[in-house]
Amino acid sequence: MKVAGQRACLSRASGQHGQVIDVFLSARRDLAAARRFFARALRAGTVPAEVTTDRAPVYPRLLDELVPSALPTVEQYANNPIEADHGRLKARLRPTRGLQRHRSARILAAGHAVAQNLRRGHYHIATEVPPPPQAPRGIRRPRARHLNPPEHPDHAPTPLREGTTQQ
Repeated sequence: MKVAGQRACLSRASGQHGQVIDVFLSARRDLAAARRFFARALRAGTVPAEVTTDRAPVYPRLLDELVPSALPTVEQYANNPIEADHGRLKARLRPTRGLQRHRSARILAAGHAVAQNLRRGHYHIATEVPPPPQAPRGIRRPRARHLNPPEHPDHAPTPLREGTTQQ
């Protein structure tokens, strides 16, 4: 992803069923950025049994340090679902002129993740709220207001010339 013409690294943590848990944007892809990302992702949920990453040399050492019980997976096609999720975000950004600030990129990526989770049915919003009461049959809804209110008798149109009036 590019932010203000510079490459930025967008990392996403997703759960077993495709739910996006955390989104992290950093200017660099180094040990410090990976440590911040994994620390945030681990605070958000449970400790994973398996972690799928690409073959960056930073990840094995970091996973041994932060999550020694997790099995690191770096097979060739294992991270394709994660990259496919990135594709939807990139497709949304491509027609625009791009993003100019890291803050706006972080907000947009997080909002996109929430929208994906909603679309996939990971959130149950307002499931315990009863539906609004229905109006009894035979009762009509109030009529909409007119765009042009009725004229007041004191505000009669003034004649301009003979045969025409000003509204």
